[in-house]
Amino acid sequence: MSKSTGISDAASASSPARVDAPYTPAPLPKGFGWIYASLLVTMLLAALDQTIVSTALPTIVGELDGVEQMAWTLTAYILAATIVMPIYGKLGDLVGRKWIFVGGIVVFAAGSIVAGAAHDMTTLILGRGIQGLGGGGLMIMSQAIIADLVPARQRAKFMAPIGAVFGLASVVGPLAGGWFTDSAHWRWAFWINLPLAAVAVVVAVVALKLPHTPTRVRIDYLGILTMAVAVTATVLVANWGGTDYEWSDPLIIGLIIAAVLGWVAFFFVESKVAEPIIPIRMLRNRIFVMGTLLGMIVVGVGMFAIVGYMPTYLQMVYGTTATESGLLLIPMVAGMLLTSIPSGVVISRTGRYKLWPILGTTLVGAAAVLLSTLQIDTPLWMLSTYLLLIGAGMGMMMQTLVLAVQNAFPISEVGTATSANNFFREIGATLGIAVIGAIFTNRLTDALTSNLPGSLADGSASSLTPALVHTLPADVQVAIIESYHSALVPVFGYLVPVFIVGLVLAIFLPEKPLAETNADQAEVTA
Repeated sequence: MSKSTGISDAASASSPARVDAPYTPAPLPKGFGWIYASLLVTMLLAALDQTIVSTALPTIVGELDGVEQMAWTLTAYILAATIVMPIYGKLGDLVGRKWIFVGGIVVFAAGSIVAGAAHDMTTLILGRGIQGLGGGGLMIMSQAIIADLVPARQRAKFMAPIGAVFGLASVVGPLAGGWFTDSAHWRWAFWINLPLAAVAVVVAVVALKLPHTPTRVRIDYLGILTMAVAVTATVLVANWGGTDYEWSDPLIIGLIIAAVLGWVAFFFVESKVAEPIIPIRMLRNRIFVMGTLLGMIVVGVGMFAIVGYMPTYLQMVYGTTATESGLLLIPMVAGMLLTSIPSGVVISRTGRYKLWPILGTTLVGAAAVLLSTLQIDTPLWMLSTYLLLIGAGMGMMMQTLVLAVQNAFPISEVGTATSANNFFREIGATLGIAVIGAIFTNRLTDALTSNLPGSLADGSASSLTPALVHTLPADVQVAIIESYHSALVPVFGYLVPVFIVGLVLAIFLPEKPLAETNADQAEVTA
């Protein structure tokens, strides 16, 4: 039997026979509860460490005397995690996932030790990079291991909580980092990973038994190198452009050129090698392309942009504390939980998933419209309702899209497909946040220049903090609040066309019957 070429997805997606037949779920593997719990914990650890240091950073850089290198504590983790995602996925398919997963946990824990013991910024950044090298694998392996253990149709209800973990981490991460910093020491934001990682390793070694057929390993070194260049240049452009450096700066221009050449070289290499880390034929699969684009646009750009800037809006306009602004995002997480688990159960019962990305994109787009109507005096309960809608929409689609992509390929390639989907979503999130950030910053600078006296407006966008604003005269406070409001709220409206594009993609996303056993998916055509 030949492997999938991705050309026959439309034909196979139109066959409903298996979906309409009576369905009896297969028994779960022995010890699955423990395994599943450990997968959720490792996924949470990897997702948390993208955000947990954000609230602790002022204390960390003050103690380690490294404010100039502050941004690298976040960039190092995201950059390393993004680069290794496709590598973990491919290696898991080739040599088996169990020991790759265990290795990822050990690397993550090692990075936590280095970061927690750091006495200078260089060591801290090194530790964060090592954490990313492990964390990127944990995010991919957790989702791929579920696919090894549970058939696609039954898998839907188990994938849903994994998606909710991302939303939970976006809220709990900053809160946990702030709590450790205030109540214990910022180093505990890293050391807390060690006992949890130890438990996950023990469970994986003792209980995790995965099917695997030995395969000759051919590592795509050139693909890894060109991908690393492309991702590094892309992430640095997204993080530095318009903030640390002007867009016209020769360094940014050089990085843009390096990114373009890197991506061209990467896709060229992938089209030639025997075992590419991201096979080009996947890009000919409509389910993969539309599902990944949908994830990049709605989840990557939409959710992360809104989550990234809403706390700033809450602190500046409503006068909330950093902790309160984090707590006010809880309705979004509640929305995810309210829809992700029930939708997963329904998908498992019916074998159909297409409706949920359509409903999810519609809800997120509607919430963006509502957010664009915010006024300075809009009640917090109303804003929380809008965030609940965003969470509800995301809950319907985040892991549903991953499930659709996994189901579109043979089980022997599920790691590669999962990692590629997550990889491109991470790239979309990085670029989306950068674009939204550039628009917001430019609008804020213009608004402050217009609303404040010249002596106060000069350089104020980069030096204003919520605490400082509350010490200023009342008329100046009003001017700053109006500036932040007028700078950010219209940006939510700018996202609406993006979500409309996402809705079109969701409508045309092919629906392929979910495999009832992994044997059905052994050589499935996409």
